Amino acid sequence: MNKYYFTSESVTEGHPDKLCDYISDSILDACLEQDSHSRVAVETMASAGKIAIAGEITTKAKINIEDIARNAIKEIGYRGKDYDIDYKTCDIDINLTEQSPDIALGTNDEVGGAGDQGIMFGYATDETEEYMPFAINMAHKLAKRLTQVRKEGILPYLGPDGKTQVTVEYEDNEVKRIDTVLISNQHTEDVTQEQLKKDIIEKVIKEIIPPKYLDENTKIYINPTGRFVIGGPLGDTGLTGRKIIVDTYGGSARHGGGAFSGKDATKVDRSSAYMLRHIAKNIVANGYAKRCEIQVAYAIGMEQPMSIYVNTFGTGKIPWQEIVEIINKKFDLTPKGIIKYLELTKPIFTKSTNYGHFGKSELPWEKIVDLKI
Repeated sequence: MNKYYFTSESVTEGHPDKLCDYISDSILDACLEQDSHSRVAVETMASAGKIAIAGEITTKAKINIEDIARNAIKEIGYRGKDYDIDYKTCDIDINLTEQSPDIALGTNDEVGGAGDQGIMFGYATDETEEYMPFAINMAHKLAKRLTQVRKEGILPYLGPDGKTQVTVEYEDNEVKRIDTVLISNQHTEDVTQEQLKKDIIEKVIKEIIPPKYLDENTKIYINPTGRFVIGGPLGDTGLTGRKIIVDTYGGSARHGGGAFSGKDATKVDRSSAYMLRHIAKNIVANGYAKRCEIQVAYAIGMEQPMSIYVNTFGTGKIPWQEIVEIINKKFDLTPKGIIKYLELTKPIFTKSTNYGHFGKSELPWEKIVDLKI
């Protein structure tokens, strides 16, 4: 019997890094709402009382960057400068330029080449109905529930900043049980550790995790340091693109290294990773494999990927060469083709920012299609 343990983590939308991702994606969506051909590559940094926004934007859209940032902070629900950050009074420093004309030579609408070189991965597994790995799927659902009970006033003493972590026990590559659940969430000073632990177990963990995965040996840790009042950018600096494993597969699959948020779809770091997730999910959903990982590589300014790699980890029902043939016949992997197929000129990217970019049925790359050829 092959037994092993695997752990994945997630974070809430108020985590400093996710705050930055959300601001960057909010700017992107605002540009796309007015100009679907906008070129955006925006990075955000958050620290005590300060937001810094930098990068490149080429667009016909008329937007107020500062207002977008303040509204994003407010929407997430920060309480004020004494605990995290105040959307009304924080300093916002903006340093934006236009996209380099050298890059534009290879990525404009006529040429349609990749916005950079790089490698991208897509992955899917039949472990869950979302075709996501079990550990990251549970971690995301717990993190989303933490936000829900805060915003709906079920646990009003919780703050926006939080993290979850789930350790899963496998036997013969099948999920057997959950070994450990770890949750840390910002809170007001007046709540006791005992009340916090009781409430999160009852209102979060037991509401999300099916009872069959929890037993008398499951370990549960709630705010193990004993106190988490100071949070958000006051407690820790945030940066766009620093949660790339949270954003993807929780470490269950490989990662090309490129972040997603703040980038328009001509940046293949984002669009190709979405397309490869779509293809891998459909390889599994169509019954060709129980697990599937796909890699492609691009060169800046060139349309077609330089290579395609498929791995089904011994679960394939057909040879990998046939899967590559399906991919080549069914999908256009040029940046222009991906953008058209997934309709990535629409302002949909803030929907992807939090609780993982994959596994959400409302996103276009998650749709299931027939792959018969």
